[in-house]
Amino acid sequence: MMTAGRQGMISLLNHRWSRAACLLLASLALIGPAEAALFEKEGTPDEQRANIRKVSDQALAELYAAQPSAKARIQKAAGYAVFSNFGIKILVAGGGSGRGIVIDNQTKKETFMRMAEVQAGLGFGMKNFRLIWVFEKKSELDRFINSGWELGAQTAASAKVAGQGASVFAGAVSVTPGVWLYQLTDDGLSLELTAKGTKYYRDDALN
Repeated sequence: MMTAGRQGMISLLNHRWSRAACLLLASLALIGPAEAALFEKEGTPDEQRANIRKVSDQALAELYAAQPSAKARIQKAAGYAVFSNFGIKILVAGGGSGRGIVIDNQTKKETFMRMAEVQAGLGFGMKNFRLIWVFEKKSELDRFINSGWELGAQTAASAKVAGQGASVFAGAVSVTPGVWLYQLTDDGLSLELTAKGTKYYRDDALN
């Protein structure tokens, strides 16, 4: 027979799990309107592509103002990607979504992509991230475009450590050899990579 104490503990755990699930659903429900506000109103595919280009140009201009050396590094690379992500966190649950564009510097080909993020941890608030990926090698650029990328929590932790003291790509973190990532927040250029648990994939509707 289950004791009263054990029944109380199970009831408390069920309540906490239920509360966390409700908070996660609430945060995800808010992300759609927030993303729409970031990329203005949804329109035709051509209008959406033009809007993503505009947001991308704004993010690059912000990066170059904060870290002027980044411009030459990006121009010399095989390619780069720019994403804007709107994230919301409510107590123990959170998430985010965003859009971006990948540019092959040699062919100038554009590939439009999406990103999806789920966060964990105590907190409350909203964050607007701009992420600029730099691919020194064509093989890594092609892999990102064709196979997508999943930036897990462990990868983010490794990237933070690898980026310390890196002078060639000042202000960026090393995600993997030949792949660098700049993160811009509302406070400016950040050396602490917080975009964890993020998946990147092609936007079939815009390509």
